[in-house]
Amino acid sequence: MIVILRSDLEENSPECQQTLSYLTHLSGLEVRLHQVRGAEQTLTEIYLIGNTARLAADEIRELPGVERVIRISEEYRILGRHKDDRRVSGFEYNGVTFSPDSLNVFAGLCAVDSRESVESMMKALAAEGQVCTRMGAYKPRSSPYAFQGHGKNCLPYVFELAGKYGIRVIAMEITHESHLDEIAESLDETGHATGVLVQIGTRNIQNFELLKAVGRQQEFPVLLKRGFGITLNESLNAAEYLASEGNSRVIFCLRGMKTHLGDPHRNFVDFAHVSVLKRLTRMPVGIDPSHSVGSRERSPDGLSDIMHVTAQGVIAGANLVLVDFHPDPARALVDGPQALRLEELRWFLDDVQIARSAYENRCALARRASSHGGV
Repeated sequence: MIVILRSDLEENSPECQQTLSYLTHLSGLEVRLHQVRGAEQTLTEIYLIGNTARLAADEIRELPGVERVIRISEEYRILGRHKDDRRVSGFEYNGVTFSPDSLNVFAGLCAVDSRESVESMMKALAAEGQVCTRMGAYKPRSSPYAFQGHGKNCLPYVFELAGKYGIRVIAMEITHESHLDEIAESLDETGHATGVLVQIGTRNIQNFELLKAVGRQQEFPVLLKRGFGITLNESLNAAEYLASEGNSRVIFCLRGMKTHLGDPHRNFVDFAHVSVLKRLTRMPVGIDPSHSVGSRERSPDGLSDIMHVTAQGVIAGANLVLVDFHPDPARALVDGPQALRLEELRWFLDDVQIARSAYENRCALARRASSHGGV
């Protein structure tokens, strides 16, 4: 059960404290309080964990400061989409909106290799009016001898250049709790020239201590990639780990499943699950076509496989596209074969917009059909 307090109440208000006192004295229940920060207001939500079926919702609604009560109807208690749940979905971060209705493209370097590559990438993005990018500083690799990323050493110039070119949000994977501190320190040193969307990659989705640590911090939203070898349910429970610790600003990203059934692609593209995730949860849904496909090969129609699967995800309603670009893919230190070239950026963005327009037209058609009794 979720108890939502009035938006004008602070956590330390008498009404909030009185309601908390009552709920914490109910036997057999765990009570967790969370602050949900939206674009225009901050809501205080109280989660009651345990056997809540015996509780009378009408009695809870009469407690001081309570606006409404939501009975949990799905397994994903905080991030799930529940019956009669009118909570606002999505969030705003550093001036950029992330919601089930928005679309943001994060084109950039899978791994930062040099200041020159970073500046070329950000300059190209700024020229196209883009305010988001991906930049890999910490790179978990299958081989211990492969390039692991420049780590904290590259953060100052990455953030400095982001500020110079007006990049508002950088998606950056972390692999250890200490990386949060390194990112925060570098942001402080550069005067918070940009913002960071902390990414938890597919290899760490069941690193539960990392999930809890990232969930406890409130500074950075989280981009969580689906596990490549676990069920969708297990991956969504990983998202709940983040939210249950206090950080519900989570974007769930599809990146393909590890199986040879997807050959010759690097992974089996799973973008059909965009609509499933929107049905089951209130999270914005992202796609990573680069790591799904693993190459920039083109089909006879002149379009690359990466562009084709991107269109499939966007036309299904994806809210974020995470895609690899590089000024010189042949010299990239990580995943060069799948990186698109900077001269293809405008083409890629235009193609995304075509798919997005098709999605919006499909939604309009569905609304007309519904209003005329077609469904």
